[in-house]
Amino acid sequence: MDRRKNRPHFFTPIWIASLAFAVLSLFFTSVSTFAEDKAQKEDQRVKESGEALDALVTSQSGIPTDLLNKSECVIILPSVKKGGFIVAGQYGKGLMTCRSGEKFNGPWSAPIMMQSSGGSVGFQAGGEAIDYVILVLNDKGARTVMNGKAKLGADASIAAGPVGREAEASTTGNMSTEMLSYSRTNGVFGGVSLSGTSLGPDSGANENLYGKKVTGEQIWAGQVQAPPAAKDLLATLTAKSPHNLSAGKQ
Repeated sequence: MDRRKNRPHFFTPIWIASLAFAVLSLFFTSVSTFAEDKAQKEDQRVKESGEALDALVTSQSGIPTDLLNKSECVIILPSVKKGGFIVAGQYGKGLMTCRSGEKFNGPWSAPIMMQSSGGSVGFQAGGEAIDYVILVLNDKGARTVMNGKAKLGADASIAAGPVGREAEASTTGNMSTEMLSYSRTNGVFGGVSLSGTSLGPDSGANENLYGKKVTGEQIWAGQVQAPPAAKDLLATLTAKSPHNLSAGKQ
């Protein structure tokens, strides 16, 4: 008698198919979980950006409303902390939202995730991280940053912005610049120069947030919906500056 005929066939087609299905299921579950984790990280960055912006536009010593009303876009680079420590790899990352429409005179757009490098971004004062907000004052500055990494001060002019409601009358001299930058450290607000900093869309973060590859121009054009995490950010901007009051924008 051939004993091989009586041996159990462990590697039958059904068994192999079941094993393959189990492995694939585990793989796709892991990929899905990884994607969700990355999306949640970007959601958190959007929320932190909204909090940083709210602090700067609602304070009496913060960004002048007159300048916000004349801005095409707002860029926020919030500090990122975990357990009381600054997360170095996340510092200098944030978002930009622009007024929609070809003339930048419509509602605020879904956020374009941004990243920076060099310059003053990432500086720590006394171990405390700094939140940065940049106002983009004209179409040229907005498109320069939106379409690729721009070096502030070279590809787009930038200056430290005046602060406080009383500063509104003194902004005329700064209106020739394309951007004005602000900072907040330990609740203290001020204008800060970010000349030398490179700034542009964060392609990977945009893909994580929106679930597909999408450019800054496409986000600004309304080809994706704003994520729920951006609700407070956009509500703050809409409440504080619903319309572009620059010349020729009404």
